Amino acid sequence: MSDEIVDSVLTFDGDKVVEATKKALKNGEDPVKIVDRLTEALKIVGEKFEAGEFFLMHLVAAATPVQQVIKEVLEPEMLKKHAQRKSLGKVVLGTVAGDIHDIGKNIVGAMLFAGGFEVYDLGKDIPADQFVSKVKEVNGNIVGASALLSTTLPVQREIVQQVKTAGLRDQTKLIFGGAPVTQEWVNEIGGDGYGESAVEAVNLTRKLLKTEN
Repeated sequence: MSDEIVDSVLTFDGDKVVEATKKALKNGEDPVKIVDRLTEALKIVGEKFEAGEFFLMHLVAAATPVQQVIKEVLEPEMLKKHAQRKSLGKVVLGTVAGDIHDIGKNIVGAMLFAGGFEVYDLGKDIPADQFVSKVKEVNGNIVGASALLSTTLPVQREIVQQVKTAGLRDQTKLIFGGAPVTQEWVNEIGGDGYGESAVEAVNLTRKLLKTEN
């Protein structure tokens, strides 16, 4: 059953992912274990992406149905059973204000979840103060903010400033990504790191929070 779930993700067929997940639930499999199998499949996709065997379209095709089935099918079941996964840390994620691009951010969120992190995805077009508010609300460890437009880069600087103003800088790591973002820019605004890809973002998060792979 578990192999069927993994295989469904690796075929990049959303309907098969949903079908295999519901079948596993019907057969009495623990929803937390199903999530683990789905995330194991995403890890495989990420490894193949790093190796050059898969491309961005494969990350999108795998991450999208996994995100959907976890949110719509498995999370309600876990709430019923009060089941929880072990968390390596809490990540507040979003695309900055003025920017509505979210494919890259969604992939990062899915891969972080697969990596064992709690992900609070704020969505797109998110102002700096909402990142800060969410960090306070959930006691977040990391803020990940994406900007795909060069005109929205200043919002990333604003996030750093507002996190400092809120007195949260010592306890909150700040990572940034997006097409116009560079390590030099992140250094300039006082961030903690830059992830060029979803896989790099996960590795960077692990490194910053000193978690094991």
